Amino acid sequence: MTSEISLGDIQQAAVALENVTLRTPTVPCPWLAEQTGIDVFLKLENLQLVSSFKARGAYIKLSRLSEDQRRQGVIAMSAGNHAQGVAWHAQSLGIAATIVMPKNTPFAKIESVEKLGCALILEGQNLSEAGEVAIHLAKRDGLTLIHPYDDPAIITGQGTVALEMLSDVPKLDVLIIPVGGGGLAAGMAIAAKGINPKIEIIGVQSAYCPAMAETLYPGRAFPVQSSSRGAPLAEGIAVKSPGILTRDILKKHLSDMLIVTEDQIEAAIEDLLIHGKLTVEGAGATGVAAFRSVAHQFIGRKVGIVICGGNIDARILSSLLLRGLVRHGKLVRLKIEMNDAPGVLGQISQVIGQTGGNIFEVSHQRLFNHITVKMAEVDAIVETHDLSHAHQIVAALEAHGFPTQMLH
Repeated sequence: MTSEISLGDIQQAAVALENVTLRTPTVPCPWLAEQTGIDVFLKLENLQLVSSFKARGAYIKLSRLSEDQRRQGVIAMSAGNHAQGVAWHAQSLGIAATIVMPKNTPFAKIESVEKLGCALILEGQNLSEAGEVAIHLAKRDGLTLIHPYDDPAIITGQGTVALEMLSDVPKLDVLIIPVGGGGLAAGMAIAAKGINPKIEIIGVQSAYCPAMAETLYPGRAFPVQSSSRGAPLAEGIAVKSPGILTRDILKKHLSDMLIVTEDQIEAAIEDLLIHGKLTVEGAGATGVAAFRSVAHQFIGRKVGIVICGGNIDARILSSLLLRGLVRHGKLVRLKIEMNDAPGVLGQISQVIGQTGGNIFEVSHQRLFNHITVKMAEVDAIVETHDLSHAHQIVAALEAHGFPTQMLH
């Protein structure tokens, strides 16, 4: 297959994927529709095999290897989801697979790959560095490199997502698609434009790593992540080296590119879980985050958003949900001054309880403060109904003689 991919190629891939991958649902999103007044449909690739669309392209590529390539084995570099797709299908096809992943890959993705029985190497701080290791090993050991995005077979397999969406909801006017290296968006754009040349294709990247956006729209000022320290929440699309094939396809078919911040992604993950009952990883939530940032642009149109993956680390998800409670004022931290005497802490607990608050965590501080030696400070984390309720609790404590600060 050449780099010239057609709608027919993607339709053939869809036939090859029958009974191999799942035909995930495209469902209406009533809570987003209620918030925006726009018909929104979510393509739930978080329900796909290995919880990601990557299972599609990985199978198409592996199934087309020669017998000699299968005997020699394959190698792939991945931030997690491509690794799982390759490992899953390599196992079923009897192909030895080696996976190179960045050292900071979430534990959930590492564990999933390990369970599939392939050789796992953790090298590099990002996908580009992991890729250098994979390319070196491929040449040294005669392995076939299964590239995560810049490969016609991979792009063709990913394009089947659009076929299913437009089969389920034929009158979609807009597709919003997460973009890392661009394999998913490129394949979907070819398929969608082949079916409906007027459909609008919008890519989404994280402000943490907007490499494809900067490549396609040089000179445009994109939002910048306020802090680039630490690992990005949407590590699945934190690709510093966009594909050559994919950028050419997107340059031809993409209508626009939107950039979302870590805070917007975090809020989208929270809402998808709370309102949609969907477990979604950072990259998978970027489409919803982008849609909400410019929803007014889509009034009167039907919008399809790809939820591209659901592999989020349980610890990260737990912290994210608790941070959401803090953000909405449903979990507040109070610094309360009190006489350091028996029974006083009980009085504070009683005031908080009577006003409907629930003490989540409490600790005394007697040394590192600037109050008199006969007093102490209590650091209390309190669960509330909302921020207004939190202020009521503070007022009640003040009224009972306990000076209180709400810490942010």
